Amino acid sequence: MQDGAATYAAMFAAIRAARDHINLETYIIEDDEIGRQFADLLLERQGRGVQVNVIYDSVGGLRTPKAFFERLTEGGIEVLEFNPVNPLATKTPWLINNRDHRKLIVVDGRTAFIGGINISSVYSSGSAARRTGNPADHNVAWRDTDLQLEGPVVGELQKLFMATWEKQRGKPLAAKDYFPALKPQGSDIVRAIGSTPDDPYSLIYLTLISAIGNAEKQVYLTNAYFVPDPQLLKSLTDAAGRGVDVRLILPSHSDSAMVFHAGRSHYSGLLEGGVKLYERLGALLHSKTAVIDGVWSTVGSTNLDWRSFLDNDEINAVVLGREFGQKMSDMFAADLAASRGIDPERWERRPLSFRIKEWMARVWERLL
Repeated sequence: MQDGAATYAAMFAAIRAARDHINLETYIIEDDEIGRQFADLLLERQGRGVQVNVIYDSVGGLRTPKAFFERLTEGGIEVLEFNPVNPLATKTPWLINNRDHRKLIVVDGRTAFIGGINISSVYSSGSAARRTGNPADHNVAWRDTDLQLEGPVVGELQKLFMATWEKQRGKPLAAKDYFPALKPQGSDIVRAIGSTPDDPYSLIYLTLISAIGNAEKQVYLTNAYFVPDPQLLKSLTDAAGRGVDVRLILPSHSDSAMVFHAGRSHYSGLLEGGVKLYERLGALLHSKTAVIDGVWSTVGSTNLDWRSFLDNDEINAVVLGREFGQKMSDMFAADLAASRGIDPERWERRPLSFRIKEWMARVWERLL
């Protein structure tokens, strides 16, 4: 599903149809029109005996009034704040840099949604001004991608939710049918991959690096926050060097100026290495997707930056299949048509002001 309107419509339909439980994990849930629609639906289901469990990130929820979550709790919903900013409120070691960046909904253990879309009206109204602080962005829509999944992979996503709940020492979950028997759906192979800073390495990162390293024809990446580490840079340029068509669609503007300029500071090296770069126009790009050789695809919450790979809890789905790969390739082509290519010669003639911003942001890229 592309963008917020279609994604929220599908989520609302699944929530309305819930009969046993709803597990929701998100980085941001705002007290705005969309946030209140979610709250109203979740409370209605809770009132009808459907157990609702919610995990939200403390930093992602800083702008959301406590009264918003108190209303959920008073209605019987179990609400868990991930790594509270207030050290006195935490039940675990105080890890301010470890954020829950996942976006996951599991309904009745049978249907799941994952991707890059938070719970916020910016995705449906196109009002990006609140996040960017730039009035000129007021009518710019947010471009994002989510997946609706069924079949055995939903059980794996459910396990990831429950592992986070346990790690954060939430109250024991109400006895519900969290793991119903699930039959395979469709012909694609789907794998759920989660990562946390507790892991010795990020499985999401290693899976992506391996897929790029084994690419034979195309590597097409679309990502909102691009602050690559040396190994990712090398993987991309090595792939281009062996004749793979490597293309990246990145934002033409961002809600994080530092991340935007830090990413641009790597353009010259990538262009020299044969990687083709594009910047998405007409929307604030927030997608985190990839399709490789038209067969290997991934959609999730993970950005191509140090923070996602080392500091955040993240979640992705990897899909192996040509039919889904074709849909991902078509989506990439549509975004490509709405993007401008970065010409190497013109890029080297960019203004000094750009270079200064890139240098300053590059200094801090490990912390972005």
